[in-house]
Amino acid sequence: MLVGNKSDLRHLRAVPTDEAKSFAEKNGLSFIETSALDSTNVETAFHNSLAEIYRIVSQRQLAGGQPETEFSHGTTIEPIKVLPTQQEARQTPCCQNI
Repeated sequence: MLVGNKSDLRHLRAVPTDEAKSFAEKNGLSFIETSALDSTNVETAFHNSLAEIYRIVSQRQLAGGQPETEFSHGTTIEPIKVLPTQQEARQTPCCQNI
């Protein structure tokens, strides 16, 4: 999904809407413009993203396949491993004044 933010600042637009839509279409992305200032389309952008993720995962599960690690446009996703943190290894909190 391509999200254009700050749609409320039309006079400072760096990318025309038509150009962004065209880019999104060429790259197989959905497109939406949002404004956090006046909450235009912010919730819709999140809902659309989650719905698309759900659709893709559901299709893969129904097909019985494993989640793919490569998108159609060649971007590879590397799985990451998160190791548990150890309390003893922690330094002083980042927000504490020294």
